[in-house]
Amino acid sequence: MKKRIQHIISEVLPGSIAEEMEVKAGDILLAVNGQEIEDIFDYQYLTEDDYIEVLVQKEDGEEWLLEIHKSPEEDLGILFENGLMDEYRSCHNRCIFCFIDQMPPGMRETLYFKDDDSRLSFLQGNYITLTNMSDHDVERIIRYRLSPINISFHTTNPELRCKMLHNRRAGQSLEKVREFYEAGIEMNGQIVLCKGVNDKEELERSIRDLYDYLPHLRSLSVVPVGLSRFRDGLYDLLPFTGEDAKEVLGTIHRWQEKAYEEHGLHFVHASDEWYLMAGEELPEEDRYDGYLQLENGVGMLRLFTEEFEEELARIRQRMETQNEKLQCKETITLITGRLAYPCIRALADRLLSMTEGLILQVMAVRNDFFGERITVSGLLTGRDIIAQCSGLHLGDRVLLPENVLRSGEDVLLDDYTLEDLKKALQVPIDIVKSSGYQLVQCILGERAWEAEKGNPS
Repeated sequence: MKKRIQHIISEVLPGSIAEEMEVKAGDILLAVNGQEIEDIFDYQYLTEDDYIEVLVQKEDGEEWLLEIHKSPEEDLGILFENGLMDEYRSCHNRCIFCFIDQMPPGMRETLYFKDDDSRLSFLQGNYITLTNMSDHDVERIIRYRLSPINISFHTTNPELRCKMLHNRRAGQSLEKVREFYEAGIEMNGQIVLCKGVNDKEELERSIRDLYDYLPHLRSLSVVPVGLSRFRDGLYDLLPFTGEDAKEVLGTIHRWQEKAYEEHGLHFVHASDEWYLMAGEELPEEDRYDGYLQLENGVGMLRLFTEEFEEELARIRQRMETQNEKLQCKETITLITGRLAYPCIRALADRLLSMTEGLILQVMAVRNDFFGERITVSGLLTGRDIIAQCSGLHLGDRVLLPENVLRSGEDVLLDDYTLEDLKKALQVPIDIVKSSGYQLVQCILGERAWEAEKGNPS
């Protein structure tokens, strides 16, 4: 006899339909409209109707069939023990560039989990390789119109993809992209570029092949492989040089011109690292097609700069009638990674030109933990920040970017806490969200608003 799929309800939201129907935490969801629920996609799809029948099992084993009339967009107010309502699917590949394989031993267990779950692509924006996606998964994505789906291509050469992902099905799995395209499912793609592997002619081939999927493939990012110092026994990969970066950008810019002329969007995008490596200016804002790939570092610095400048313009406009600068007698240290340092330093100088008494120190922390080739702030560790900042005159307070913390917690990648940093550095620490607006407001605080009143402090 087939075992029934059961989903334990962890919470019922106050004032919700479920509360009105006397559903309780600990009850078990058995079916909606007579259908068992496989995961969150089935649940969301089946509960969208204005009339639904929900079968739940109470704590004493009694089953209730609830007849519910509601508006189509109205949620039942039920939360489950597992937000996905199913087990997370792990990655079956052994990619030659995988950063998780470059993690040292002894870190928290969750850092070693490799997900490759198509449902997380839709829910959280994760990128998937398609290699463990079944025909049933493809059919459900198309039936439920789940989009965008974010796909890690890396190469469209089937043999090379098998090699790069170390999976004999990796080339064949690309056929699913055609199914999504023909069904009109929106997609975004990424290529992790490895020197001497999928660059040069192979990059040209990949862009050319994927170009055929426009407009449903809305964007394609090209990012350089991240190489930590923990690569013993792994595929021998080399870092890109400035000249390499110029060549990559040349290829991308050529295809951008073609895409914009033919489709009105730029399609393929280089991550910020390529421009910094090549010593070239970041593209203007309209070249990013609405910042579709910020999580891949595509346009992040441009957007940050635009937000920062917009906030400064707002403050400057309010100060024009005063004919004086903001007064701010404070010394602040901004901590960042080496990648963003030039941008943050330039923005800090712009703010200093508008203020009197403010001292802004910008410090680029070198990543000794993972190695100097890792330059993003999101991979900074507590131990590196403490080692390089202890004993320095950090001023009245330190500003730390939010992306150094575990999501929703005051814990860094290496399990150092924010409190650990405060004690070691002996200075207050403020967390700044990844926004140029937030950086200005965090530095100036109420002074930005007092300027409007003609009362700078």
